[in-house]
Amino acid sequence: MFLQPTENVSPTVSFLNPCRFKLNSTGGHGRTNLSRVRYSMTEASQKTETLSQPPRVLLRTRGLQKRFGNYEVLRGLDLCVREGSVYGFLGRNGAGKTTTIQILMGIQKSNQGVIDLFGRTAKRPNIAEKRRIGYVSQEQHFYPWMSCRYLGKFVSRFYPTWDQPWFLRLLHTFELPMDRKVINLSQGMKVKLALALALAHRPRILILDEPTSGLDPAARREFLDIVSHQAETEGRTTFFSSHIVEEVARIADHVGIIDRGKLCFQGRPDTLYAGIRGYRPQDPEVWREPARKQALVDRLKAQNLTLLAEEPRQSTLVLEGDSEAWSGVDSHTLTLEDIFLALTTKRIQLA
Repeated sequence: MFLQPTENVSPTVSFLNPCRFKLNSTGGHGRTNLSRVRYSMTEASQKTETLSQPPRVLLRTRGLQKRFGNYEVLRGLDLCVREGSVYGFLGRNGAGKTTTIQILMGIQKSNQGVIDLFGRTAKRPNIAEKRRIGYVSQEQHFYPWMSCRYLGKFVSRFYPTWDQPWFLRLLHTFELPMDRKVINLSQGMKVKLALALALAHRPRILILDEPTSGLDPAARREFLDIVSHQAETEGRTTFFSSHIVEEVARIADHVGIIDRGKLCFQGRPDTLYAGIRGYRPQDPEVWREPARKQALVDRLKAQNLTLLAEEPRQSTLVLEGDSEAWSGVDSHTLTLEDIFLALTTKRIQLA
């Protein structure tokens, strides 16, 4: 039985997730040879950005709020995704990542706020806008009896810009057997099939909701390499959510960190690394005497540095400040994981 599209459901969602089957996954997955894909110089030249102005904003949310009863999931979320960027939307489980993406796709309605998408402002995207989005959900639900080739033929009916030769080329590149039924695909192969379906109509933006969830490390790395390669060679704007810091650090050139429904940070990773740094007190007694620690924190605060977290095992204070505040302070660069944990855990309250 086939589902029919409606005004309230994304065509991408409807036909990448046509029904809620529980599938049995068998079979393996192979490594993808990315060098099989070639792109013309004309395509590459279209993606060259001028240095005089930043790329235009393709996707923006303003004051996005979502409540389930008395529970507030999103609290005034303001995202900004520029054309050509790979935006990593990082947050702990339950931070509001999937709810955000479902609102962007029109699956859920926000209680307040608007979405700016492709230059139009609205509460939710329309059908024409959804057709310009490539969407991969956290879980893949396909008709299990369809083959990879037939599934592409089925989905193609709902996208005027569907490129069948490009879809078949993607199947070949991702090493997906065209005539193998979905029920006989491994989880990693299903995710790659979902990505091929999302890319085949050549969308303006790719939106991925924790797509590597449930994949083994090898399959996860392969998928990220594919996404990164597509973004680099096609200039594909990509917005992907994850709770795995390594994934975001690996391929994102812009980062948004969400905690309890609000953005803690949004911008380039180098800006994040420059603003949040580690400081190792020279006095070891700081860790044993609260009064000394408080005095040190007060001195740092006087230099406009804010304490975010303590790492006693690393003898490090995690501090936030601008370049002027850090001037003259002997600090060191932190990993994205250290910064993420400092921003998404409860701030230190000293007596």
